[in-house]
Amino acid sequence: MSHGGGHKWGMVIDLDRCTGCNACMVACSAENNVPITSEDQAGKGRLMHWIRVNRYWQSGWPEPESVHIPVTCMHCQKAPCEPVCPVYATYHNEENLNAMVYNRCVGTRYCANNCPYSVRVFNWFDHKWEGPFDEQLNPDLSVRTRGVMEKCTFCIQRIRRAREQASGEGRPLRDGEAVPACVQTCPPGALVFGDLNDPDSAVSRQIKDLRRFRLMEHLGTEPSVTYLKRVKGGGA
Repeated sequence: MSHGGGHKWGMVIDLDRCTGCNACMVACSAENNVPITSEDQAGKGRLMHWIRVNRYWQSGWPEPESVHIPVTCMHCQKAPCEPVCPVYATYHNEENLNAMVYNRCVGTRYCANNCPYSVRVFNWFDHKWEGPFDEQLNPDLSVRTRGVMEKCTFCIQRIRRAREQASGEGRPLRDGEAVPACVQTCPPGALVFGDLNDPDSAVSRQIKDLRRFRLMEHLGTEPSVTYLKRVKGGGA
């Protein structure tokens, strides 16, 4: 829908719907050429993922109940990772995205140290994809080399593709056309993505839910990801 002005992308995650299936993590890795690390490297804190699903136990035996919280880059409006980068490899763009320029990154990891959500990962190796997995690499974005920081981009390549298609057809970008892989894959529809500047978008409607909260909101980072509290049993 045309609403004037630019886009301001944001996400809503409904914890009542999240079942902790991890499909979002798998989809993210496949879409963004995120390498798979060994169990040994994961044990050393070198796990590669742009989104993770935290699991917490609300109650114990005999009726244990878990809560799952997907955590991705919050694309903070006041991102503490940006001002500490000495080479401007991470910056805020005009569409409210915390973007990365990988060929600028020199791997200081200052950004990771300053991220309160621990969603940035350091690429320790030049990863290789054995066949046939090398044939599924996404040609729309680069395979990062050793020594750079990586993070979620809200699948910016998908946003650009949807925008170019809409532009080619001479019409505005419609709500739901630009969808990150994690949102598209979520079986119960716990993740919703869209333009916060569009008052009629699904994400703008859901963000008004009284269950809303943002992670570590007291830090003043102004995250673009909003959560909806879990008030009933798991699943939709």
